Amino acid sequence: MNAISNVELKRPIWQTAVILTLGFWLSASIVLDWVIMPSLYFSGMMTQAGFATAGYTMFWNFNRIELLSAGLILTGVLAMSKTHSCRAGTVVLAVLLLAVSLVDTYFLTPQMSAIGVQLNLFETATTIPTEMNLLHGGYWVLEAVKLLAAGTLLSRCWQEA
Repeated sequence: MNAISNVELKRPIWQTAVILTLGFWLSASIVLDWVIMPSLYFSGMMTQAGFATAGYTMFWNFNRIELLSAGLILTGVLAMSKTHSCRAGTVVLAVLLLAVSLVDTYFLTPQMSAIGVQLNLFETATTIPTEMNLLHGGYWVLEAVKLLAAGTLLSRCWQEA
């Protein structure tokens, strides 16, 4: 009656690290983009004076986590490509994720916070500047690219067991 099962999951450590990091990053991005930010937007907080500072602080922290995740994913994909065969576009997707993180961190977030900061304390913000809407559009395009690339990379890494 004592049967010993030899079924084990034989994934390389880098593949497991990439899968876990992608899962964490995708879930955090979805929570931030589809739960937190829409609730702040629809509650009217974007027109309040301290929103630009609060948004910059929140995205500054999240962007650093994204950079760490993108670096870990790129390192894992490069290590996997040296040890066993990966699909041709896997490294390209990892580099694309790093590029999106860099653009978000060092271009979009500082620009959005600079536009949103009120320099006149006696004037209240009632409308969102046109430039902010353009930057939000660029942000959403990059988020769509990030989610598509990360989802594709996750499915590729999962199938390469």
